Order: sequence, then C-alpha cells, then structure tokens
Amino acid sequence: MAYCPRSVLISNTQAQTEHECLVAALMRQFELRHGAPPVLLRTHASSIILAGDHAYKLKRPVRLPFLDFSTLALRRRFLQLELELNRRTAEALYLDVLPITGSFEQPEVGGSGEAVEWVLRMRRFDPDGGFDVLARQGRLTRAHMESLAAHIADFHLRLPPIPRAEVPAKNAWDWAAESLDEIAGGPNPPRFEAGLGVPELRAALAGAYAGLAPLRERRIAEGWVREGHGDLHLGNIVEWRGRVLAFDALEFDPALRRIDVINDISFTFMDLCANACAPLAWRLMNEYVERTGDYEGLRLLYAYAAAKALVRAKLCLLGQPGAAAFSKYWDLAWSFARPPERRRLILTMGLSGSGKSTVAGLLAERLGAVRIRSDVERKRLAGMAALDRPAAPAELYNQASNARTYDRLSRLAELLLGAGFPVILDAAFLRHDEREAMRRLAEGLGIPFAVVECRAGAPVMLQRVLQRAQAQTDPSDATPQVLKLQESYAEAVPEAWRAFHHIVRNDGSLAELSQELETNCRF
Repeated sequence: MAYCPRSVLISNTQAQTEHECLVAALMRQFELRHGAPPVLLRTHASSIILAGDHAYKLKRPVRLPFLDFSTLALRRRFLQLELELNRRTAEALYLDVLPITGSFEQPEVGGSGEAVEWVLRMRRFDPDGGFDVLARQGRLTRAHMESLAAHIADFHLRLPPIPRAEVPAKNAWDWAAESLDEIAGGPNPPRFEAGLGVPELRAALAGAYAGLAPLRERRIAEGWVREGHGDLHLGNIVEWRGRVLAFDALEFDPALRRIDVINDISFTFMDLCANACAPLAWRLMNEYVERTGDYEGLRLLYAYAAAKALVRAKLCLLGQPGAAAFSKYWDLAWSFARPPERRRLILTMGLSGSGKSTVAGLLAERLGAVRIRSDVERKRLAGMAALDRPAAPAELYNQASNARTYDRLSRLAELLLGAGFPVILDAAFLRHDEREAMRRLAEGLGIPFAVVECRAGAPVMLQRVLQRAQAQTDPSDATPQVLKLQESYAEAVPEAWRAFHHIVRNDGSLAELSQELETNCRF
C-alpha cells in the first residue's frame, strides 16, 4: 500500500466533509441492517466498510502526487478499473460497482436516480487468511506456496505482452533510485555503518541494473513485460475457501503494472524473505519458473527484489510501520544487491520412486537454490505440459530425447550458475557419463559439485510409482516396467567420487528425511 504524508494530500474540503458524512450514514445503515457494528478501514485514498458478508470500498476525494480521485467521474472510473483488474485474479471476491443515490445523509446503495457517489462491492473475507498474517503466525506452508505459484504463473501466462511503444519509460532502477533519494533526503535520515550507506547501495544497484540492461531490453522484445498485478506483497494475498487469491492490484498508475513478470512476483519473494520465510520464498520461485519455463528471468530477481525492499524501507521511515523496521528492509536490499557467493551444482540420482524430487525440493529451500526437473523439461522440449501423458512414450524417452533433455539441463545450469545461484538438477542420472558431463561443467566453472543419491526399499519405490501413476498429479511417467528397466542399467558412483557423493535413505517420513539431509548433506 502506498503512503503519502498528510502535508502533501490535496483535497476539496467540502468533498471531504461530504465523504465523511456519507461514510457515517452508511455505517449507521449497515449496523441497523446487520444488527452488529460494521468495521471501518482507512487508507490514504479509500474508506472500506466491512458489513455482513460484504466489503464496500469508496474512493476518498483526494488528489495526491501519484493519483487523482478528486472528482466523482474519476472515482467511478478507477473503481470500475479496480473491479476489472482484480477480477483477473480474484473474480470470486470482486462483485460489482454500484451507484449510491439519495443524499450524503440518506444514501441508498444501488438505488435509482442520480449517483452522489460510487462504491465497489466485494465479498468479505477473514483477515486471518491473509498471507501476511499467516507468515507472522508461522502458518504458511509449502502447499500455500505451490498454490500461489500456480495462481500467479497461470495469471502471468494468460496476459498478452505489452508492445515496446507502451512499455513505461520509468523502470525498476528509476524507482529504486527515487526510493534512495527519499531515504537520504527525508527529515530524519538514518545512520549507516561505514560503507553501507545510500551512496554505496546506489552504486551497487546502479552497476547491477546497468549489467542487466541488455537482458531487460531483450525480455521486452520476447514479451515478458505484461500488465501484471503491481503490488503482490503478502498483505494482498489471501487463502479463501481453500483457494489462494491475489487481490488489490494497483489501479491508479498503469506504469506500476506494466512490468516484467519477474518484477511482479519479486515483491512476494522479497516479502517472504522479510518475514523470515526464505525457504518458502525459494519454494515459490521454483514452483513458479517450473510452470512458466522462465529460468532466464531469475537473473533479474535480486535486482527487482532490492527495489521492492527499498520501497518498504522508505515507507518505514515515513511511519508505516516505523523506523524500527527500516534496518530489516535496508539489510535485505543490501543482501540482494551483493548476494554472497553460494554457487554449487548438485545432482540428484536414483531410481523412480526413490524420492529425488522431494529431496531436491527440500535442498532447494535450505540452500536458496534453483531446482530444474528433467521430467518437466523433457516435456517442455516436446511441447507438452508437465502433467500431459505421452501418446508414444518410446519417442519421449528414446536416446535422442534423453540427450536433448540432459543438454537442456546443462545449459540451464550454466546460465543460472553464471547468475550466482546454486543449482540442483533433479534427474535420475543413473549413467556415469551423464554425471561426468555435469561434473566437468562444475569443474570448468570452478564451483563445488555434489551427487545426492536417493535410496529406498524396493516395495516403497514400487508403491510410490503406482500411487503416482494413479493420481496423475506428478510429471513423472514412470511405471513398474520403467523401474525394472532402470535397475538393469543403473551404474554405481565410482569410489573416486566419495568426497562429493552423498547417500540419502528416503523411505520414512518427511521429518526423518529432513534430518537425514541435515546429517548427510552438509553443503
């Protein structure tokens, strides 16, 4: 939510008086109707009344440096736009825009006659389902991240690209530089440790953005700039009736929505990190890029997340929620601007049903790594969705397809390692030459290399394969016949690799597996 000090708020006094009169009258009406006092929420630009099963949102008659709701026509226009934008991600919550007729003292919502005001009607939801609340209470889960990743990825993939001529001139670096200016030029500028102040962070981010400029331009041409949500922090995401929904998209400035899709989701990533949920932030990003295939976009993640952290840091200084939280976001911006050296290449290895993907997911959370699944990339190369089943399995899993798949894994790993990320390749890697090719890649880049071999009892692996085939909710196409075939050609890891060969037993509970990884995979 944007913040503006009262000193720069420009409003018509009569219009403000009429607005307050209207709100008070609606509050009285709703209390009589529902037999309980309604709840009134205020922002710098809206008044929201929670009454019964609905929320009623009115734009305040204000004009700020970044928005203008000063006339009735403008308020109606932006309420309608808010309805249309948010129906893209939360149609079940956003119902309609209604006229308020009658008078400010005796209003009628949805009445006939000339409108004195307009209101957006929404379904009311429990604020305890907000992801900001769930994060503070430690109740966010991997399942939440998987649902949210699917929700945002599906949303982004449905959006048409923004033509180059309509891409806003003001970019993420401009917003970051503006935030730094406001932090440095505020009435009570913070004190920084030597070398960690505004000039140093400005220089670090300017260098990062300059280096990424060619990629940003190429992504515009490739269609990755789209009219997204624009404000995907945790407070604008809710679990409602078993569904995860993003709401409250930015309606007042299209420049804040017409952004790279990675810029859009970077706010969620940053906010999870700020709320001590970094493992879940990586679960979110891995699930998201697995769905979109936009691995190259991750090269921009830290730069965009730094800009989002600076916006939050600036708001802390202005009073939301206070100077005490400033250092959290400032330090986070620094961690994105100069991430520590963490690169390493990790392979999973094992038969179908040995739990490789579970292990890879847990390691990715712990290490802040990018996970790339061969099952998904194999199908992507064939033009298939992750859960599609091949009409001709022999063609999808023949030698040529295997070579293309492992080549893609290698190229993606090299790209992401070059961007500074740890990478986990989630594949069977049952043949020595497949593993050796990746070891040489790591050696050439001068980074650590490891193989995590997953083992489980034969009955457990067979049961998992059968359950997966029946559920049809996993990209793997493995069958009992495939498992038997794998056993016939799997090659053991040579003794010479002992220093970077880790064996994980994975036929118990998830808690036992987590402990096993802590014990046997200390990277």
